[in-house]
Amino acid sequence: MMDRRLKVGIAGYGVVGKRRRLFIDQHPRLKTVAVCDQAFEAPATLSDGARCYPRYEQLLEEPLDALFVSLPNYLAPEVTIAGLRRGLHVFCEKPPGRDVDDVQRVIEAERAQPGVLLKYGFNHRYHDSVRQALQIVKSGELGAVINVRGVYGKSKIIPFSGGWRAERKYAGGGILLDQGIHMVDLLRLFCGDFVDVHSFVSNGYWRHDVEDNAYALMRDAQGRVAFLHSSATQWQHRFALEIALAEGYLELRGILSGSKSYGEEKLVIGRRDESHAGTTREEVVNYLEDNSWRDEIHEFADAIGNGGRITSGTSAEALETMKLVCRIYWSDPEWRRAYGLSRPD
Repeated sequence: MMDRRLKVGIAGYGVVGKRRRLFIDQHPRLKTVAVCDQAFEAPATLSDGARCYPRYEQLLEEPLDALFVSLPNYLAPEVTIAGLRRGLHVFCEKPPGRDVDDVQRVIEAERAQPGVLLKYGFNHRYHDSVRQALQIVKSGELGAVINVRGVYGKSKIIPFSGGWRAERKYAGGGILLDQGIHMVDLLRLFCGDFVDVHSFVSNGYWRHDVEDNAYALMRDAQGRVAFLHSSATQWQHRFALEIALAEGYLELRGILSGSKSYGEEKLVIGRRDESHAGTTREEVVNYLEDNSWRDEIHEFADAIGNGGRITSGTSAEALETMKLVCRIYWSDPEWRRAYGLSRPD
């Protein structure tokens, strides 16, 4: 059992890094002692006592126990590996890198440090609507899953945090890898692995060298089909996940977020009846708080403190989700030829 607070460093102290710190420092076993970001011109001390550095190498000279990585896609694997090699427990934001090779390199470093924990930040799994929907599916009360449809979109690729997301050499991909990976992760959560993938990928509107729309039709080994639309031309931001089951349906509408732009978070639970007009037996559950960031960090801290293991957001899960994202890219023959993509293993 841990009897002291873990010393935490945050690599990447932008919007996400600062939000992570809010919940890190709320945990009784964690304390942020140092951060790094290119916005800092030289080593200094923040007003709250945390030390700050312009480079991650300087941050890693601190006597840390754990490292949170909130950096662009091209840097995240490098810094995650550096943290693991120093024997630090590492929490890294999604996506885990630019491609499958990035994630496999991280996993090699993880395997070389068997006593160290690595967790990836797929916080959508920790939203209460997702948790309750998964509980209902696993209980079997509405029967087996028949099919799943997911739409996740916003109005552009380049957000407030900078333009690197629109450049393939830095980002690896566009809206699908940046935001849609959350929906890909949830589709895998509810269905498992997909054996057949067909897709259309386009950058026809914003004209970056990364996609602004990705459409995928996927089938798992049980014959269940999932549809995905990840979009950067969704002028009214949208999150919707629909799960059809043998005895009813679940609809996740909206999701609580920092931007507050995806609407109220709701779970609609419908139960099948024999009416030819469809069911009228709906229950709507509204969620007023987003505790996903808090709960995700608490799970990480508790696993470290209790000598446990990561149960959600493992590197193995991150790898399979990244493989599926890259499979969607590869499955569009025009996109594959345009960017010389190899089939992900």
